[in-house]
Amino acid sequence: MRRYLVGGAVRDRLLGLPGGDRDWVVVGSTPAEMVLAGYLPVGKDFPVFLHAQTKEEHALARTERKTAPGYHGFVFHAAPDVTLEQDLARRDFTINAIAEAEDGSLVDPFGGARDLGARVLRHVSPAFAEDPVRILRAARFLARFAPLGFTIAPETLALMRDMVAAGEVDHLVPERVWQELKKALEMPRPSAAIALLRACGALAKLLPEVDALYGVPQRPEYHPEVDTGVHVQMVLDMAARLAPGDALVGFCALVHDLGKALTPKDKLPRHIGHEHSGVRPLRAVCARYKVPAEFAAVAEIVCREHLNVHRIDELRPDTVHELLSRCDAFRKPQRVKQLALACEADARGRLGREEDDYPPARRLLALHDAAAAVSAGHAVAKGLSGPAVGDWLREARIDAIRAARASL
Repeated sequence: MRRYLVGGAVRDRLLGLPGGDRDWVVVGSTPAEMVLAGYLPVGKDFPVFLHAQTKEEHALARTERKTAPGYHGFVFHAAPDVTLEQDLARRDFTINAIAEAEDGSLVDPFGGARDLGARVLRHVSPAFAEDPVRILRAARFLARFAPLGFTIAPETLALMRDMVAAGEVDHLVPERVWQELKKALEMPRPSAAIALLRACGALAKLLPEVDALYGVPQRPEYHPEVDTGVHVQMVLDMAARLAPGDALVGFCALVHDLGKALTPKDKLPRHIGHEHSGVRPLRAVCARYKVPAEFAAVAEIVCREHLNVHRIDELRPDTVHELLSRCDAFRKPQRVKQLALACEADARGRLGREEDDYPPARRLLALHDAAAAVSAGHAVAKGLSGPAVGDWLREARIDAIRAARASL
């Protein structure tokens, strides 16, 4: 029995990044021997065990064989005669197919260390094409590692295009698509994920509402980058900069301008009413991928209200109050910060505007703070009850917004 550290722990150490979970491959053993050695069995589809003390995962070396379309269609084989090289051969990318022996020596049959040095994401073998989830994983890894200079290998991109053309992405289940998309939105450069999905043709299949934004022009005085798809990529990266690791704000950035793809061609490059027309395709995306309710709710708020936030100084106090009420901001105050962040990402996700100040975010937060300081308890203390409480509360909050604006 020999064990090897594999996967992300080895990759990230070689890149000089902080280590995460440590996973091990065990060669030359059986499930019965693992249990006798004190390991705790946890695997359902194939033999995986937890170390009794460290709780780190240990999987028996295995091979896999494609038996049906999609990512569930595999049969696994684990036995003492499966070699480490055979186990590594079934992995997705060369940078994830490096093993480290307990003495610190590396086993790298597919040149993963070389590709780490060259900053290239490359598939291990043609078997990559058997699992459509690997398209999504490629996008996620690029979103994580693009800031380090990583690019996709041309032959890997070509293989991904062949997979899309063969209909492999049609077998992806919604929950898995959302899981991988959410992870990509948590990465430092989510635009790299969207760009890669578009380059291989998967974006048009999975998120046609986003794919349709490319080539749609915007007014250059407001959007020097002109192309709406390019703008969305810039907003995504700005959201990752302003709210690192926040997938909710990232999702809002991704879908905030979907209405621009629906603008009649004779109205371009103006997009009057796009904040309202974008709600329908946004809801379609959320329904397709069973997006969590709070993600869907805040994304719709951002889609509908982002222009109002941009021009918050022009809104009357009662209009600001109605905006906050539509957001359910007095019960869910975190939504105001999420809205402010997404709107700032929209304003600064434009060519040459990346370092601009964005006062509307601060003003929105200050006006909400002032209004939220007025509570129903104040009305009750005045002896009010029933509908009179709501009427008084609305007027008092509008007065608070008016007073706060005067002091800004």
